[in-house]
Amino acid sequence: MSKKAVLVLAYGSPESVDGMEEYLLDIRGGRPVSPEFVAEFKHRYSLIGGKSPLTELTFAQADALAQELDRRGYGWPVYVGMRHWSPWIKDTIARMHADGITEAVAIVMAPHYSKMSIGKYWERVEQAQQAVGSAIRFTMVDSWYRQAKFLDAVEAHVRAGLAKFPPGEPVKLVFSAHSLPARLKKMGDPYDDELQDNARLIAERLGDVDWMFSYQSAAETGEPWLGPQIEEVVVDLARQGYKNALVAPIGFVCDHVEILYDIDIEARQ
Repeated sequence: MSKKAVLVLAYGSPESVDGMEEYLLDIRGGRPVSPEFVAEFKHRYSLIGGKSPLTELTFAQADALAQELDRRGYGWPVYVGMRHWSPWIKDTIARMHADGITEAVAIVMAPHYSKMSIGKYWERVEQAQQAVGSAIRFTMVDSWYRQAKFLDAVEAHVRAGLAKFPPGEPVKLVFSAHSLPARLKKMGDPYDDELQDNARLIAERLGDVDWMFSYQSAAETGEPWLGPQIEEVVVDLARQGYKNALVAPIGFVCDHVEILYDIDIEARQ
């Protein structure tokens, strides 16, 4: 008899700045990180309270999903695995295997597909399966940004944000998402198209709204990344005379350092 479950996957984040070097090493695939690079990220984390809320929020989302599955009569357990920190994907799949799980749906807490993002999670799942000798049959959810309830939630948050500005004052709505190397689009990767489509769908729901799309958090790798970057956009909007802008980071589903620092602190400055 099959035993089914859900595996919720997210990026991961260290519990404190003490784990920053190990965390960055894993993100960089073991390539060395300079003391200056580590110090910069420790500084960013110090400005948002010393740690990212990503892990805590992901577990809260997983708990909410488990409750909804119970309400609908499925009763499937929901596990959480992180790509770059504990609970590591490998450890979580080992626990699922030990618990007798035979089938599972895996979903990444990022709504838009790219082989460089979502695809990397699937690679980690496959590697973990081999490492622990597991034969769990996984169904992978590649992309889910067109789900009505996700669009409902984004729309509600954007409307609430727009309502905070003085009535009658122009507001630029800027959708954003994590940038990736521009070469991926040339290779047919759907990431940019999905994000542009997502922004358009929300804008259509909102009606008469002045909006645009930008990217954020591009890495310095020596190659072009998808743009425009949010820092450039904010400066350009100021030059155009805008005094109000609402940034809606639709590429993310919970607060973490790339929202709390990259947008709330760096872009604001």
